[in-house]
Amino acid sequence: MKREALVGEDEAVHELAFPQLDRRIEALAGETVFQSARRHGVRIVGACGGRGTCGSCMVRVVEGDVRIDAGQDRAGGQASGGGIDPREPLGAGVPPAVREAGARKWIRACCAHALSDCTVEVAPRSLAPVVRAGLEAELGEDVQPIDPMVLVRELQLAAPTLMDNACDAERIGRALGEPALRLDLAAARELPAALRAGRWSVRARLREGELIGVACAAGPTLGLAIDLGTTNAAGFLVELETGRTLAALGIENPQVAWGADLVSRLDAASRSAALAAQLREAALRAIQALAHDLCRAVGARSTDIMDAAVCANTAMHHLLLGLPVAQLGRAPFVAVLREALDVKARELGLAISPGAYVHVAANIGGFVGGDHVSALLATEQRWNTGVPTLVMDIGTNTEISLVHEGVIRSTSCPSGPALEGGHVSCGMRAAEGAIERVRVREGRLALEVIGGKEPVGVCGSGVLDALAAMREAGMIDDRGRLAGGHAQVCEQAGRRAVRLAPGVLFTQDDVRAVQLAKAAIRAGTELLLAQAGLRENDIERFVIAGAFGAYLDVGSAIAIGLLPALARERFQQVGNAAGVGVRRLLASRSARAQANALARGCRHLELSTLEGFQKLFMKHIGFAPMPRGEVSTP
Repeated sequence: MKREALVGEDEAVHELAFPQLDRRIEALAGETVFQSARRHGVRIVGACGGRGTCGSCMVRVVEGDVRIDAGQDRAGGQASGGGIDPREPLGAGVPPAVREAGARKWIRACCAHALSDCTVEVAPRSLAPVVRAGLEAELGEDVQPIDPMVLVRELQLAAPTLMDNACDAERIGRALGEPALRLDLAAARELPAALRAGRWSVRARLREGELIGVACAAGPTLGLAIDLGTTNAAGFLVELETGRTLAALGIENPQVAWGADLVSRLDAASRSAALAAQLREAALRAIQALAHDLCRAVGARSTDIMDAAVCANTAMHHLLLGLPVAQLGRAPFVAVLREALDVKARELGLAISPGAYVHVAANIGGFVGGDHVSALLATEQRWNTGVPTLVMDIGTNTEISLVHEGVIRSTSCPSGPALEGGHVSCGMRAAEGAIERVRVREGRLALEVIGGKEPVGVCGSGVLDALAAMREAGMIDDRGRLAGGHAQVCEQAGRRAVRLAPGVLFTQDDVRAVQLAKAAIRAGTELLLAQAGLRENDIERFVIAGAFGAYLDVGSAIAIGLLPALARERFQQVGNAAGVGVRRLLASRSARAQANALARGCRHLELSTLEGFQKLFMKHIGFAPMPRGEVSTP
């Protein structure tokens, strides 16, 4: 294993070895195991950002000694138990040695301090997925219309002579018919070599009257589109001259190490400039990794990317740009700016073509950002139909727009990460071993697991299915309380839980986390409709966007009250609409103008200012009574 030192030898006190990852890192005095891992990029899941409240960063110290913070037991959490059963391994993927009698117990990495060199084992569901999910469905899709900001001109120049020794830049300007041509400094530095290597035949790349790059060899002009989400980041490599998507890839946003929800990250960035810089660097690492891997997939280099576009919610937008966030994180939730921004990639610290720009999509207001603008841009044909339409992107920060009588009203709901598997004791990302579907068969819960593996935890779509199935099987009452008398309901640390699989428990606290999320979304939806004088039954079209929305079972979402009980044909699941929209921003200047107009034209509503939110929230916190004859019994 490689030993990595990011600090001076005099500051490092102990070495932490992670055999599963073939990594050795150094722990500083006062750091927890989680903090050391995060500083070195060792991806241990920590939905709460290391504050000791979620119980998702479970590790076992195989060798060495650690000190556990006061109030934490060695069975994996606080006295409440956190959904961890000390009698069982955390998922079937735990090596056999863990199951031996006398094996050390699981502990929270965020509450453990190394007292010596240690060998650390990470529980399977606490290990962030390293397999990156390709977005195959997006490949080959052309962006229309094609009207890119970057244009390519093939030039054949006359070589200089003693009689005509005009400078290189002037010769380019003459050939282009633009004597006042502006040159990017990086382009100017590469101009002499490119002209002479190509024997005065070059490809000039221009953006709004500025020469941003030159090349002596033929090749595609590439663009990078990024949907920077709270949980995941999706990247798309586009051929700018044709609008064709050449490659697509999705990875986890590394900022989750500071917390799965927006509030945790904004709080961290507000506490110190150093933490804000770390969050910004984490976002840049994700974008840079996407650029590198996407280009490698098509035999190109990151420096071949001549233009980029990024969409994100307002918090991710501010953290990426290094903007102050203290005023965004508290009422009245004011952004620094809402207009679209074009900035040099090198100014952001992004290593693509030195002269390239990054277009950052406009925000709407509050936490409704450029990702929702991009989704609206991509779904216009679905909502611009003259009938009441809701466009919803369900996630950690759920954004909702109501389109009615030519007016777009938008809001966001603080739904938290529970619906994506975060802040759920057995929750995990959608990776091998994650339960993604749950059904009731003969009174018991039947599972479908990604990859056909032994279950390790539950991902977002599985969380909804599990709750709906438990409701159908009579394990949960109308108020959300787990009921006894079922074979799969057990007691854990004095509280009830449902045993989905060995080591995978869905606890009473997990049920409550989902109830809070769905109540916030339904209350926000009803208040938004009320502003237009509508009710839920008036919705003719319900467009569900986002990666999570593409996989959720609408029936399960209706059964638990996350979505209103409308006819199924009214729902349309469109997948990553923001990803489609941001590619349009990349390939079309007219799309940028349209997106800016959308952002300016939306009426943003801040839920905290609307009367009745708390009443509606409490109305939707429980579950609708099950119709007679539909409750299964054990």
